[in-house]
Amino acid sequence: MYDQQALIDFMREKKALEFGNFTLASGKQASFYLDCRKITLDSTGVNLVAAGMLEKLGDNLPDAVGGMAIGADPITAAVIMLSGQQDRPLKGFIVRKEAKAHGKGQAVEGPVEPGERVVIMEDVVTTGGSSLKAIEQAEAFGLKVERIIAIIDRLEGGSEACLERGYQLESLLTVRDFGIEAGTE
Repeated sequence: MYDQQALIDFMREKKALEFGNFTLASGKQASFYLDCRKITLDSTGVNLVAAGMLEKLGDNLPDAVGGMAIGADPITAAVIMLSGQQDRPLKGFIVRKEAKAHGKGQAVEGPVEPGERVVIMEDVVTTGGSSLKAIEQAEAFGLKVERIIAIIDRLEGGSEACLERGYQLESLLTVRDFGIEAGTE
């Protein structure tokens, strides 16, 4: 069972939220940084995240979950492992930033097949760019993307950008859960 307050407390304990001057993956300047790897690469943290993601997925599971390497990899692994432990079969996949130059040269890796229903997993969403790139690659492979679920939404336009493209973004947390108002950079 997902415990939102435990995830918030754990993020604070592990200092996954830091204040200072940072440049985000989107290129934006920020006064705070959310490092979810401090959570997803810790057994307690990743279990809290996986429980939340599975709860958000609900009873009608997709065929698979996955997202952009590297951020989504531990989330995907934890969600598919927990779903298996609950006897709720679910596959995972990885979206590479660029297709490999060797082997099959694929941008999407894993036991997925074109036509399968998938949900994109994310760690932090700012502008939605990473999520939309993952969707683009997944759809080019032939997957049917249903929505995106993130650990945390910075509330800086990512949800709106995804919605403009027809995809709903849900998150376990937002920056408001840490007392930060959107646009207060």
